[in-house]
Amino acid sequence: MSTISKILIANRGEIALRVLRACKELGIASVAVHSTADADAMHVRLADESVCIGPPPSRESYLNIHQIVAACEITGADAVHPGYGFLSENAKFAEILEAHGITFIGPTAEHIRLMGDKITAKQTAQELGIPVVPGSDGEVRPETALDIARKIGFPVLIKATAGGGGRGMKVAKTEDDLMEAFNTARTEAAAAFGNDAVYMEKYLEKPRHIEVQVFGDGAGNAIHLGERDCSLQRRHQKVLEEANSPALNVEQRMKIGQICADAMKKLKYRGAGTIEFLYENGEFYFIEMNTRLQVEHPVTEAITGIDLVNEQIRVASGAGLSVTQEEVVFHGHAIECRINAEDPRTFAPSPGKITHFHAPGGLGVRVDSGAYAGYKIPPYYDSLIGKLIVHGRTRVECMMRLRRVLDEFVIDGIKTTLPLFQDLITNPDIANGDYDIHWLEKYLAGKQD
Repeated sequence: MSTISKILIANRGEIALRVLRACKELGIASVAVHSTADADAMHVRLADESVCIGPPPSRESYLNIHQIVAACEITGADAVHPGYGFLSENAKFAEILEAHGITFIGPTAEHIRLMGDKITAKQTAQELGIPVVPGSDGEVRPETALDIARKIGFPVLIKATAGGGGRGMKVAKTEDDLMEAFNTARTEAAAAFGNDAVYMEKYLEKPRHIEVQVFGDGAGNAIHLGERDCSLQRRHQKVLEEANSPALNVEQRMKIGQICADAMKKLKYRGAGTIEFLYENGEFYFIEMNTRLQVEHPVTEAITGIDLVNEQIRVASGAGLSVTQEEVVFHGHAIECRINAEDPRTFAPSPGKITHFHAPGGLGVRVDSGAYAGYKIPPYYDSLIGKLIVHGRTRVECMMRLRRVLDEFVIDGIKTTLPLFQDLITNPDIANGDYDIHWLEKYLAGKQD
């Protein structure tokens, strides 16, 4: 199938291992890159070749474009898979690889740039027929902020144009709150992204976070693979994801999916992408597009039976999509829990040595993790240890399976968020699928009172 013969995996942890597995199943040679802190990582042990690209700080290793390109040249890798995070949405990185004749397994640099700026992304989404949140046409200046907020209607949300991860986001519920929220958002944006530009949107009171998985071949063909519900969040970070969403019916699912697929056809988008929405009272509102693989992609794989990383590699090699929209069939229900090395009460990071590790098993159970007994979780990176994914014929079966599996999962030596999920899975709101993006923070605040 592939014109790609060797893939360098420009990432670490569970996603590096996930890509490595796809390479092995496709018969493609793999190269792991790692910092000195990750020399004992599982993906480094299992790859065909490995290259140390620098010391522990990300900017000197996993974000060091020069070192990664050098590693490609040393090993003869003709393609790079960026995973998620790090350089996965860096247009300059994609351009540099292309200039060196190395295939970037992802979208074009142009599309990464287009969707990387929140204002441009929203304008593009509107032009492509995707529904958007009412808001400012572009950057908001202090002298126009009040007029724009009145036009949109309070409450409003002020967001960094270059933002992500909840930084540079502030809510103004009344006119009295506006300037303080506006100035705080700008200060945070400047500190986090080196860019203090902000824009404004209607603040939705109790929305769900729904995202649609899309795939394009770069030549005008595109499909959707249904949606994921990512409403269980803490500080704008997803904690648990499920597919399909308990809030949508089949008609809504297929309608928003087709809108997104049609938009990607017009854009001639290449590879995997996720279009994210807030959903309230039957209406979808575009918030952003991620031009990469998502952390929660396994729930989509579980309900469609389609290997998304395999599909990324296939599209990057020029072979096109492996399925048509008519061939995409949804089966059952899947839930993913993000298992982090964190205190389940305070969420403080808990790096250190794992003394015992036992992954659960059985029908419909998947664990994506590079962890093992004796592995030391380094303090330099994201706290994600792994992902627990369960699949069942129905949501009820899936929930019961998850309850069983959480009791089987053993990670000793460090604190993890496993007890949080054991608690959540027994909550009636979660059991009924009755939650929004504010639910988890309110629940956690209530437990601390």
